[in-house]
Amino acid sequence: MSDFVIRPATADDIPDIVAMLADDELGARRESPDDLAPYRAAFERIATDPQQRLVVAVREGRTVGTLQLTLIPGLSRRGATRSIIEGVRIHADERGSGLGTLLIEWAVEASREAGCRLVQLTSDATRLDAHRFYQRLGFEASHLGFKLPLD
Repeated sequence: MSDFVIRPATADDIPDIVAMLADDELGARRESPDDLAPYRAAFERIATDPQQRLVVAVREGRTVGTLQLTLIPGLSRRGATRSIIEGVRIHADERGSGLGTLLIEWAVEASREAGCRLVQLTSDATRLDAHRFYQRLGFEASHLGFKLPLD
């Protein structure tokens, strides 16, 4: 695994990140890789928010993985800070290489270093392989999630 480098994402990574976000049945319906303007605006908001960590995994000069880690201070759990892992994507050519594990381990350690007491994530109900992957890494399916689209 030493041939992967995890680093903060830059604006130059946006096309590769969006391509990975769009590279499955769900992503193909909700992403628009042909129009990067909204992604560039979102990147600027993320890059200037100290509670956000958007990272990419690079191997041999190629962006091959990404995730976003958000730190959320809260009152529950005795004032604990928690983190949320979102947007985990691995390039199709790298799936099964161990990169997903490396990225999640990075996110857990970054959360620990930031003083978080809980790491959480969501995964679409149809992504059964992802559910098994997260469970192998110690995550428990503990809650039922709900979403309300506002657009």
